[in-house]
Amino acid sequence: MSTSTTLTQHLSAPGVTLDSDEELAGPPRTVNPIQRRERISSMDILRGFALLGILVVNMDDFSGPESLHDIPLGVAKAAFLGPHAHLNLVCLFLKWIFIESKMRGLFSMLFGAGVVLLTARAEKRGAGSQMADIYLRRNMWLVALGVLHGTFLWHGDILFLYGFCGLMFLYPCRKLKARTLFLAGNVMLAVVTVAYLHHLSAFDDFSLSHKVAAISADQHAGRQLTPEQRQVQEQWKAEVAHHVIDPKKVQAEVSDAHKGYLSDLTQDGLDYVAHMAHILGAGAFFEELGAMLIGMALFKSGFLSAELAFGTYLKIAIIGFSISGPLYVAGMWKAYASGFYFLTLYKWIYLPYFFTEETGAIAIAAVLLMIIKSGAVRTALRPFAAVGQTALSNYLLTSLLCQLIFRWGAWKLYGQLEYYQLNYVVVAIWAINLVVSPLWLRAFEFGPVEWLWRSLTYWKLQPMRLRS
Repeated sequence: MSTSTTLTQHLSAPGVTLDSDEELAGPPRTVNPIQRRERISSMDILRGFALLGILVVNMDDFSGPESLHDIPLGVAKAAFLGPHAHLNLVCLFLKWIFIESKMRGLFSMLFGAGVVLLTARAEKRGAGSQMADIYLRRNMWLVALGVLHGTFLWHGDILFLYGFCGLMFLYPCRKLKARTLFLAGNVMLAVVTVAYLHHLSAFDDFSLSHKVAAISADQHAGRQLTPEQRQVQEQWKAEVAHHVIDPKKVQAEVSDAHKGYLSDLTQDGLDYVAHMAHILGAGAFFEELGAMLIGMALFKSGFLSAELAFGTYLKIAIIGFSISGPLYVAGMWKAYASGFYFLTLYKWIYLPYFFTEETGAIAIAAVLLMIIKSGAVRTALRPFAAVGQTALSNYLLTSLLCQLIFRWGAWKLYGQLEYYQLNYVVVAIWAINLVVSPLWLRAFEFGPVEWLWRSLTYWKLQPMRLRS
């Protein structure tokens, strides 16, 4: 299906008819926010699922210290010792196979798709030049929201990167063909894989470990070691020691997290600024950018709007899971068998990370789109669509709730829960998202933060109450 045909169908389908209430309706070159009945429901549902899934991964950071990315090592409650070790291991396997990086990747893909949809509607109405100004303000305010979120609420903010990529890269890419966008996105993910492994010093560690192995062979053979070889051994000992978990440091971090909001504010704000500076300086934002470009391609192909044949989605799901699933089943098993040795984690878990992000995210999206196309559970999917429509508000609400639960509120559960128990908190927050979002949308047009964002973007207060 061609790009022009796909977009024409979006703009003329029953749910997105061009009439007096359409997003770009009114005099030529007048642009207004999209109305609820013009939304593409499949994308809202996907966005809702992705946002809820992201919490499973972010919970690791909210809930306690951790020495390696999303692996429960260096945590306050040992994950792989005691009566719940196997339950924790099952939770870890499931998270990495079905959720880790994939839900965030899907969310980023949908952000990129939204750029194509938003600008295509404007240009179809002849408001392209005005849309450029609105697009600029939209992403500048998103950057500002990200800075506020990261500084005052949670240092793991992602909004800044979304706004940054939108400002710097996505607008000029909106006209590219789907194939070009897909290829460019994959190149970006390949680049960030190399950058990430360099950040972990993985390449140096692998090289050093091979040298140490050769030196050990010389020792067993009775050969005299040179000063250079002894220096290599000392370097390796220092690197191994760097990955040894210090219980005193873990407990110190837990104690610091229990001091309250004002104590957190300065340090977390500085951590956020340093983190963003590193991401921009090292080019790590290519991960989000790559996923966004792939999302733009998937939208132009009709994939995200559920326009493809059911059998096509089935084939895509099978291929995607056939690639991403075995990689992490084998990888997690290798990691567990090695006692989560850091070099094994680099090789089997972090090396394929961004590749499985793409294949796994697309496979999950394909399964959800098959369910949507079947229409079998339409009522059950409505709360997920509501979460997707109010994604920005839910994202910020989740940060606030988690910080209150783990750090600032009366409970102060930071470092107090076992790994499997984090899922109880996840389910409780999911329940809030899935119940509150539909109730809110019964009375209001937008989520509260979405309303603020749109009002700032269009520089005009938007109607908040739901119109009959």
